[in-house]
Amino acid sequence: MTTKPNALPWLLLSALVIALDQLSKWWALAALQPAGQPHPVIPGFLNWTLAFNPGAAFSFLAMGDGWQRWLFVVLALVISAVLVMWLARTPRRDWRTALPLAFIIGGAIGNLIDRLHAAQVTDFIDVQFGQWHYPVFNLADCGITVGALLLVAFGLFGGKGQGGMR
Repeated sequence: MTTKPNALPWLLLSALVIALDQLSKWWALAALQPAGQPHPVIPGFLNWTLAFNPGAAFSFLAMGDGWQRWLFVVLALVISAVLVMWLARTPRRDWRTALPLAFIIGGAIGNLIDRLHAAQVTDFIDVQFGQWHYPVFNLADCGITVGALLLVAFGLFGGKGQGGMR
């Protein structure tokens, strides 16, 4: 009985997402003081703006008494563990599954580190267009979002019968 190689080496991509996220947050904390002060990168579209979020996406539960920190810590740990087990059961060459999972794991752990260290997540990417203003986010959030979108897209449009490497 031969065991096929699993997708756990894709965790190296997760480690890269974590490293880039933590380095970018370190830079933001050092360079973007005071918090809340926009630093235009592309005027009218992209600013670096230091912000802190004790909640989740779109500041969900940010006004809690601190219990939400531990809720999000447990959620990140459980979700990451489930996704690692999924990777362990995924064939290594199944990049359509492994790539999105690695991005999500990296993003979840990047924000988990912030929650454990500072009880809040450091955000700094500030996008706007005209009157529309998106909530400030970070590279870990990008990893989670891109990973989730790829997982859905590959699930809907990346079937085995389409001649791609799977």
